[in-house]
Amino acid sequence: MKNKISLALLIGILLLATFLRLYNISDYMTFLGDEGRDVLIAKGILEGNLTLLGPRSSAGDFFMGPAYYYMITPFLWLFQYDPVGPAVMVALVGVATVFLIYFVGKRFFSERAGIMAAALYAVSPLIIHYSRSSWNPNVLPFVALLLIYTTYKSITAVKSYRYVILTGFLLGIAIQLHYLSLFLFAIVVVYLPLGLWYQQRKIQLLIYLKKYAQLFLGFLIGFIAFIAFEVRHGFPNTQAIFLFIFGDTLQGGTYEGNGSFFGHIYDAFFRLFGRLLFHYPLPDISAMFPQTTLFLWLTAAVLLGLAALIGMLFIKNKLVTLLLSLWLSMSLILFGINKKEILDYHMVILFPLPFLLVGNALSVFSSWGKKKGTKKVCLVLSIVLFFSLFLFNLIDAPFRYPSHKQKIQVQKLSQFILSKTGGKPFNFALLSGGNSDHAYRYYFSYYKQDPVLIESDAIDPKRDTTTAQLFVLCEGPCEPLGNSLWEIAGFGRAEIVAEWPVAVGTLYKLVPYNPSVSESE
Repeated sequence: MKNKISLALLIGILLLATFLRLYNISDYMTFLGDEGRDVLIAKGILEGNLTLLGPRSSAGDFFMGPAYYYMITPFLWLFQYDPVGPAVMVALVGVATVFLIYFVGKRFFSERAGIMAAALYAVSPLIIHYSRSSWNPNVLPFVALLLIYTTYKSITAVKSYRYVILTGFLLGIAIQLHYLSLFLFAIVVVYLPLGLWYQQRKIQLLIYLKKYAQLFLGFLIGFIAFIAFEVRHGFPNTQAIFLFIFGDTLQGGTYEGNGSFFGHIYDAFFRLFGRLLFHYPLPDISAMFPQTTLFLWLTAAVLLGLAALIGMLFIKNKLVTLLLSLWLSMSLILFGINKKEILDYHMVILFPLPFLLVGNALSVFSSWGKKKGTKKVCLVLSIVLFFSLFLFNLIDAPFRYPSHKQKIQVQKLSQFILSKTGGKPFNFALLSGGNSDHAYRYYFSYYKQDPVLIESDAIDPKRDTTTAQLFVLCEGPCEPLGNSLWEIAGFGRAEIVAEWPVAVGTLYKLVPYNPSVSESE
């Protein structure tokens, strides 16, 4: 009977997670420059243009590996080149992460802990937000948790070498998804000898070296494409990644950090429990809430975080305790050493952890006490706490707010621009505060009417890549004439011959400046 109830609850949780991630996803998904760039590359892969390099990091001057491009390519094909395909892939990985949290929670703690952790993860607004758009960090929670589990099995399984190699492979994939996965690399390297020592109570250097060799083999397999690029070009990205992580080029934090070591540790810890479990507002909107509400909100998040830490003391399997402690403590310390501004998506390597810890704490509390009456009280209180947190997050589901329909908007704007070209060659430029033009260029490519890219005079001395018309899309107010953006400056002296108000701002049509026509006018 208990197994049937658990199965029914799990199915319900997975169905709810699927709904929350896939409902009206085409309207709610983000489709800006980064997403446009990714589907452009994926489209190129489908056309036979394979790549060894991945997306450019938004935080530093380096690129990552191409793993994410090859993940989204089949889904772009399945959805007939509609960019919603990769977003659906991310959503399905998000649902798989819910199941994996249940699976790991059950094996690390108990059935009850796994169910509670999975349910809370399924309804977390911030988790749902990152599960509804195609972006390389968004699949990392699944990879990170699977990696943590295989790391544990690397110590406990009979044929552990399989899990060690798999762990190395997952590390190779994870580092291609986000550079902060190097934190996971450090955790694995530290855990393997510590776990083996705890299990066998003796130091065995040869076994440690054997494990590291297996780990490195798996890593090479998972990282081979990026390694091939780096070897060929002298390891430029590897050097840039380490310089960014261990350098001190940026300062600051968005909560209380102010660039300090302990400030960043607090910032990261609070985001784990305050943002992921309570959806505590960011500083730029916290002024909208009464101070009393914020104080109570903050107190509840901190208390739950402390309860989760205390719950770790009651984990029966000390190898699990050691692994989760390293996952949390080493990540927080590395965030402190890193001293770079912490944003929510930087925490993706830790997303599953607070839910597992809270699920364990609630499960422990639900069976607290030796007397029957005390146990009933604790059980009722734990259920009340669980459902309060569950419903608090569920009612704040992201799709209860109006959708921005970015993909549809970009598609319609691209069609509108093409309708104004007269079917003739054209150049295109986007003026925006922080967006790039890749999303628009994807749809131009989709409709097989790519704009001509203006080359420099050294490459194109005859200026064949400069057409007779340049369309400038301004996302917000701007002045296209004389702008220093290369797509505009390279077009040369121009004049505006038409303009149209559009959803994001204004579309301008520019043509080469003709002094004789201007003087006659």
